[in-house]
Amino acid sequence: MVDIRGRIQLGEESAALRDLVSDLLTKGHKKILFNLADVNYIDSSGLGHLVSAFTSVRKQGGELKLLNLTKNVHNVMQMTRLYTVFDIVDNEAVAVKSFGQSTAATG
Repeated sequence: MVDIRGRIQLGEESAALRDLVSDLLTKGHKKILFNLADVNYIDSSGLGHLVSAFTSVRKQGGELKLLNLTKNVHNVMQMTRLYTVFDIVDNEAVAVKSFGQSTAATG
């Protein structure tokens, strides 16, 4: 699980997110859970980077899930209909367990 804090927006934050995902995938981590409990703002560029991260992980045969969305981030996900793309969970134990189920179903 990776804790993401602050803002996900155009600039250093988005570049850091991209680098983080790339680094995790390079190290063989294919089950990635982003804890967004401390993310108070996300802009369109930030959403684009999340989608890009999701796509990169999928291409490597992995899964990326989002945990603990704040109200603002939740609202943005609903407005953009990205809620249908991402696996979004509110309970860490359920999220971790669901990785195992997904792997069993596909593998």
